[in-house]
Parts: sequence; C-alpha cells; structure tokens
Amino acid sequence: MDDKLPDLCDNYPDAVQWLPMQWHDYGAKSCFEGRVRTVRCHHDNSKVKAILATPGEGQVLVVDGSGAMDRALLGDLIAQSAVDNGWAGVVIAGPIRDVATLSSLPIGIKALGVCPIKTQKRDQGEVDVALALEGVPVMAGHYLYADYNGVVVCTEPLAS
Repeated sequence: MDDKLPDLCDNYPDAVQWLPMQWHDYGAKSCFEGRVRTVRCHHDNSKVKAILATPGEGQVLVVDGSGAMDRALLGDLIAQSAVDNGWAGVVIAGPIRDVATLSSLPIGIKALGVCPIKTQKRDQGEVDVALALEGVPVMAGHYLYADYNGVVVCTEPLAS
C-alpha cells in the first residue's frame, strides 16, 4: 500500500479529489485509509480529544484548524487515545506536538507542521461539519486514502 494513491488516482480519476496541501507524516503509519469524521476548531482541541476517545472502528479524523499554526491540535496523550480506540488515522490542517512520541504510535498522523504550545480547553469547535480544505470538500462519511504521495478523498470506498 506504500504507493496506492497514484493507482487510485489513475483508476478513479473522476472519483478522487487530492487535498493539495504539503502534509508531513508524524505517526508510525504513513499509509492509511478509512471513513471520515470531521472537526473544525480554532485554538481549542476539546472536540478532537472527545471524538478520538470514542470507538474509531478504523475511521480517519480530519481536523480543520482554521489556518492557525500557533497551537498544537494533537499531542501524545490524545494520539494514544486514538490508537487505544481503533482509529486508522488523523489528518490535521494545522500543527501537532510531541513529535518523537507520535512517531512511535501505530497510527497514521498527517499534519501541516509542529508547534510546542497546547490549545486552551473551552469545549469549542464543530463536529461532523462540511470542511473545505484548499477548496476541496471533505465531509463526514467520505472516504480518505493517504500514503507518501499525499491525501485524497472520495464519496465512496474504492477497490485497491
């Protein structure tokens, strides 16, 4: 599955949409896939923590950090919770922290960068809302495929 995305894009050119962002890999798994859940938040990862504490059943959480790069939306404790609860991955349009620990966890984690500063906890944010990442719609219930080549989303699961 290391280079699955080019084949998916070739085989399903009308079904997949590439998220044109330069993701960095932080989890021990660079290649992952699953049904999407979404969170939109700004300087508050309370909803990220709450969702990743629920049964993931192989899903992928996509987080829109509202463009802020000055507060980490995922750290070691929340990522460990995601592993413990069976999430396939987390894709964060924003920063993360605790990079050394995250690199040892058996989960896919892609983010735009790092920041050592944690968020405030005010229980703010929106869950399972429609996101638009670089103009690409990402909705709860979509399917996400990620590998070393980037991230694509589609409305239906795809055969490899």
